Amino acid sequence: MATAASTDAPVDAPPTGHRPNSTAIVLYLSLGGLSFAVLQSLVAPALGTIGRDLGVTTSAASWVLTAYLLAAAVLTPVLGRLGDMVGKRRVLIVVLVLLLAGTVLAALAPNLTVLVVGRVLQGAAGAVMPLSIGIVRDELPKERVSVTIGLLSAIFGIGAGVGIVAAGPIVQHLSWHWLFWLPAVLVVVALLGAVFGMPESPVRRPGRLDLVGTAVLSVALVALLLAVGEGADWGWSSASTLGLLALGVVALVAFVVVELRVAEPLVDVRLFTVRGVWTAHLVALAFGFAMFGTFLLVPTLLQLPAQLGYGFGKDVTQAGLYLLPTVLAMVVAGPVAGILVRRVGPKVPLVVGSVSVTAAFVVPALSHAHLWQVVVSGLLTGVGIGMALAACSNAIIESVPATQTGEAISANTVVRTIGSSIGTAVIAAVITSESTPQGLPLDSAFTTGFWAAAGVGVLALVGALVAPSVRQRHRRAEQAGVSDLAEG
Repeated sequence: MATAASTDAPVDAPPTGHRPNSTAIVLYLSLGGLSFAVLQSLVAPALGTIGRDLGVTTSAASWVLTAYLLAAAVLTPVLGRLGDMVGKRRVLIVVLVLLLAGTVLAALAPNLTVLVVGRVLQGAAGAVMPLSIGIVRDELPKERVSVTIGLLSAIFGIGAGVGIVAAGPIVQHLSWHWLFWLPAVLVVVALLGAVFGMPESPVRRPGRLDLVGTAVLSVALVALLLAVGEGADWGWSSASTLGLLALGVVALVAFVVVELRVAEPLVDVRLFTVRGVWTAHLVALAFGFAMFGTFLLVPTLLQLPAQLGYGFGKDVTQAGLYLLPTVLAMVVAGPVAGILVRRVGPKVPLVVGSVSVTAAFVVPALSHAHLWQVVVSGLLTGVGIGMALAACSNAIIESVPATQTGEAISANTVVRTIGSSIGTAVIAAVITSESTPQGLPLDSAFTTGFWAAAGVGVLALVGALVAPSVRQRHRRAEQAGVSDLAEG
């Protein structure tokens, strides 16, 4: 059996002469990642408004979110693999063009169908994350790689938080169409930077795209995400939900079988046996759940009427402002995690991040009667997400060869997307099931939701503790004969 670090394809040697403007590259990549992450969460608080304006139910309008997640989950591994094959910058430009086209289409959408098509195009930009991290690994000096990856990884959490914070004021003072026009400006700058200010990555893994694996994985992800996303409306015990879950599981098993048999797999599933990889995936799954769990629980709690005795009576704009500490904490924690990775490896920030996010949910689970408890929870959440997401990406690139960066990070992105979908569905189900006759969530719903997220935080902590240390990573790299890992 081939080792996870091996490759049979020729690889272009990295350049040894003039290096491009790395600061500009990081800026362009950051803007691309920020725009994608903002668009992921920005529409969530506005679904009711969008539904009313387009004359559809809020349930139908939820396809604006579902279509985005499905497209991101299906296309991220495909485009990440293409980046490894034909050049990361080249594919990044295609991805940003799709993102811009989808954003403009969504901004101009006269009906739900056109809006959903625009969101599908936007979802293709999920590959921005693996492509960006691959470019950083290929182009930047080694001493800047971990910190920069920490920043880029944190930006995905920051963007999601900014989307939740900004949605209210944008809809309130402009219109929901501006939820797309404003991010489009960021996409244009990122696209121009990729075209004119970024060299093509020299590290490639030539081959052919695994079409069979792509088709099987698409069926698996669509089935699983549809079941999770629509299960609350269809009924968790309904034939549709259970049938899709069964189809998804069977398709995933089939995908593993296919990938083990083909010469050039879409995703090298043998990488999942590498401890540094599967532990990072476990942490990403848990943090996807936790991140979108808090983005649903906290604004809902803040906006409930104070007369209930447990709500705080904030409007959508004020509620969004209470998430600013979370966003600011992510801004600081991501680069700090990168510095820690460079000095002591990714395990320490993984553990710190997991402990922080677990504590972030234990605090309001014990009591959420005061605003300071919500703020403290938000700060701990921001630190935890910033630390862990940055460490996950660094853990993976330290565990796989440069030629497989795209597919490995793509898999991690998909896992996090699945976690986000599960988190959103579970927390929404808890809020719906524990509510007053008027449909308002009970205080116990928030306690249950916070404890559920804390439990998932413990799962992340288990993954972080099992993750290999720096010494174990270097020993594995030396045994595999991968010099870039052994030296990093």
